[in-house]
Amino acid sequence: MTNDVLSGALSGLRVLDLTRLLPGAFCTQLLADMGADVVKIEEPGRGDYNRDFPPINVKESGSFLLLNRNKKSVVLNLKSDEGKEALRDLVKTADILVEGFRPGVMDRLDLGYDALKEINPRLIYCAISGFGQDGPYRLMPGHDLNYLAIAGAGRLFADRDGNPVVPGLSIADVGGGSQMAATGILAAVIARSASGLGQFIDISMTDGAFAWLAYHGADWLFGGTNPRGGRGPLIGQAPCYNTYECSDGGWVALGIIEEHFWQRFCAAVGLDQLVDQQWPEGPDAEAQFSELRALFKTDTRDNWVARLTPADIPFTAIYDVSEAIEDPQIKHREMLLSVDHPVEGTIPQLGFPIKMSGTPCTIRSAAPLLGEHTQSELRAIGYSEDQIEKLIGNKDGQEPQR
Repeated sequence: MTNDVLSGALSGLRVLDLTRLLPGAFCTQLLADMGADVVKIEEPGRGDYNRDFPPINVKESGSFLLLNRNKKSVVLNLKSDEGKEALRDLVKTADILVEGFRPGVMDRLDLGYDALKEINPRLIYCAISGFGQDGPYRLMPGHDLNYLAIAGAGRLFADRDGNPVVPGLSIADVGGGSQMAATGILAAVIARSASGLGQFIDISMTDGAFAWLAYHGADWLFGGTNPRGGRGPLIGQAPCYNTYECSDGGWVALGIIEEHFWQRFCAAVGLDQLVDQQWPEGPDAEAQFSELRALFKTDTRDNWVARLTPADIPFTAIYDVSEAIEDPQIKHREMLLSVDHPVEGTIPQLGFPIKMSGTPCTIRSAAPLLGEHTQSELRAIGYSEDQIEKLIGNKDGQEPQR
């Protein structure tokens, strides 16, 4: 699916994407989907680390194909003088640069914000890192699981005994990194329209995850209670807000908070005696859990959904990915699209989470081949054929890999 009829909301903005994993890729794809001209700067040979993550479709990683549509690929060796100079020349025409290196790496290459703003004072420079650009942990390695752990969120993902478990989604990467970065970038674009100047944006994925603790932070800051997964009303302790296995091995999510929904549920399943016991504790909670577990084991998942949907309560089947793709709501919202790729063929794409009436998101191109746009992007900033050939010949750039 492609649509070039309307310009995107961010049409005219040029982004240099130096990131190599999920947080930066998701951020810049949001910008690209909204019309920004995003140019990936990749290292010779391997390129973006996402390119070889399983599963591999034909030659390219499925995750890379889902995270890099609407982008171009320029290969530059940023450890060489020629590669650095080419990046500086690209910065002259850029609005935004996004990088995800450990703090200090770009400064050591003489490509940090202080150096690049001298070339382009309007540049908005966003650095996404695990712990931020300063502080005692700034140079520590880490990934999503570590950032959640330090942010206090690691104990919220737990079994009912309070034992921490690994979350199934990269929450700190995307929620604490990608989305915070995109928000900061767009705010800086607006600020620049008044000041004429860019700025440095310091995104810590740990900060972002910590900022998500509004509900659970209140438990400690105002209630003196340390929240733990499995031991709080909305994190596993309450029977009314929990998951249950059905007779066929399928699972359902009972997500009731409001009293009127609980009353409807009790009436629909014939448990009127529980109407006044929505939030039991201790032995009473265990007894109610046992009762509801036994109840849901009496029928299949889909039969329970058919039975309780008319009751108009927060109750849904728990899908795996293949089922979610076929769900009528997901289909109606066009959350699964497709695009043609020169090597991979017609490939699926996850749809746009942001729906805009006047400047809708579009798919203009599939994820790029490694180095696909090296020559065209360098030509666009005035490089001669001899300069381009020299850059590629010295392996400071790269021909497209097909």
